[in-house]
Amino acid sequence: MCVMRFGSRASRLAKGVLIIKVGIGYDVHALVEGRPLILGGMEIPYDRGLLGHSDADVLIHAIMDALLGALALGDIGAHFPDHDPRYRGISSLALLEQVMKLIQAQGYRIGNMDSIIVAERPKLAPFIPQMRINLARVMNCDEMCVSVKATTTERLGFAGREEGIAAQAIVSLERFGG
Repeated sequence: MCVMRFGSRASRLAKGVLIIKVGIGYDVHALVEGRPLILGGMEIPYDRGLLGHSDADVLIHAIMDALLGALALGDIGAHFPDHDPRYRGISSLALLEQVMKLIQAQGYRIGNMDSIIVAERPKLAPFIPQMRINLARVMNCDEMCVSVKATTTERLGFAGREEGIAAQAIVSLERFGG
């Protein structure tokens, strides 16, 4: 089990049975000129960015859908519709904070999160440590509970043609109940 920021393991075990919920998420956005590339809550130097109503951070969008799905709370479109002007250009980290409030209101915490970004370019390895820090801070968990990976499609499909970037995430949520 990952080390969380909410008391000792012994005190949590004394509260009863461990309940675990799992969710998966997926998102994709087109690459376009004239927008910054935001992934994992940080700007990545690149000549194009992702098209979207918010900052179009596909990684965080996939994570939010996984979190919401784990508790059957719908998807990010239901919570943050793209026709609502409040969300135009908003940081996806701010949206993730709101999703985490929903998760915590139901008594759940992050067990772990694993994700993958699918992009031919740019090379993302140098940025992954900071992405993990950003995500762990907002999800209120240890960085060891947060996995971010990147891969290519060997030039196949829309990602291989550099038309867009996709991301997938899976999360486990846990709470102790009696």
